[in-house]
Amino acid sequence: MSLESPLPPNDRADIPATDAANEECRVLNLLRQTPQVMELIGEWTGNELGLQSRLRRQFPDELVRSGLLLHELRKKGANKFARAGMMWFDRRGLEQSTSELVARHKAVRFHGDIWDLCCGIGGDAIALAEHGHLTAVDLNPAACLRTAWNAEVYGVSSRLETSCADVQGLGQIPGLLHIDPDRRVGSEGKASRIEDYVPDPVALRELMTRCRGGAIKIGPATNFGGKFPEAEIELISLAGECKEATVWFGELAGDKPFRATVLPAGETISGHPLDSVALVTPPGRYIYDPDPAVVRSGLIDVVAETLQLNRLDGAEEYLTGENLVTSAFVHPFEILAELPNNENDLRGWLRNSDFGQVEIKCRHIPVQAQTLRRRLPLPGNEPGVVFFVRINGKARILCARRSQR
Repeated sequence: MSLESPLPPNDRADIPATDAANEECRVLNLLRQTPQVMELIGEWTGNELGLQSRLRRQFPDELVRSGLLLHELRKKGANKFARAGMMWFDRRGLEQSTSELVARHKAVRFHGDIWDLCCGIGGDAIALAEHGHLTAVDLNPAACLRTAWNAEVYGVSSRLETSCADVQGLGQIPGLLHIDPDRRVGSEGKASRIEDYVPDPVALRELMTRCRGGAIKIGPATNFGGKFPEAEIELISLAGECKEATVWFGELAGDKPFRATVLPAGETISGHPLDSVALVTPPGRYIYDPDPAVVRSGLIDVVAETLQLNRLDGAEEYLTGENLVTSAFVHPFEILAELPNNENDLRGWLRNSDFGQVEIKCRHIPVQAQTLRRRLPLPGNEPGVVFFVRINGKARILCARRSQR
């Protein structure tokens, strides 16, 4: 693919960077050229002070600090990447990076020429490069270095090139676009509003007009509602945690406004929150706790109708039914007792139960779970679950046990 491209000539990777960025790149290159640092850290079996003393006798302080940080981040990165032990991370890049399973799920929609903007450490870029020729763009030259080196770790470097550029200065993009806006606000942590992203929503919508289609990664808890009316918004969860909202636009968008996907199971469902209206009924034999992706996508009623379940309350996400349903969209619990929302009644029931530990679940009824748990009698050995729920407008307690799916 030609780079005659959206990249202005003065935004190429060879432009002067800031002194701090140049210094970061210098230390990164030095660390890569001195593999003995990481080898010694990885083989060390003594205490940390002894390790630091040994390192500082052999290597400059800048290499010691950089190597120790990278070792720490590689251990943390194992929760996201299968090959984290060989990858190159910085703290912010790892925190914002897409988990390998999520990135691969998204990448399946892409093909041909692909542009990954704000590539960070390359979590998405690696997966995207498996489906086409990828240009990874980031304003930070150290991010471009890490992406290129991580692509080598995953064997896709021949399909990936990097370019140091300001993504807001790009022209027309000849292909498909993926962008992961910066979601960090100084030292305050993650931005909770899309308006605080860099690029912001205005710039993102402008970028959407410069290509055939693509995806924008945003935080699942942000105020994305109504911000991208022509797009499909997919809520993706991994291992029970909603990881991101992906805004699909152009030729990559589906024909429904919302989608919920549960990984690693891979179950997915699309629709509109108003497509279905589930029945509200008293509790059946089972109560079902929907996956966070289903809840955040607003597709509770769509899932309820698909699985032939009902709601406990019009304003309560918990579902119920007489039959045991097997689906990644919901987690089943067998109901053992329905009680008034009264601690004395709950304590009385628990005294005669076989529960030795309890998980406390609530969505719309405020409960101080840790404080309450310390006051509960738990005479048995079995695990149990206590739900605080609304049933037809009234607060109730359901005692249950987790069911095998």
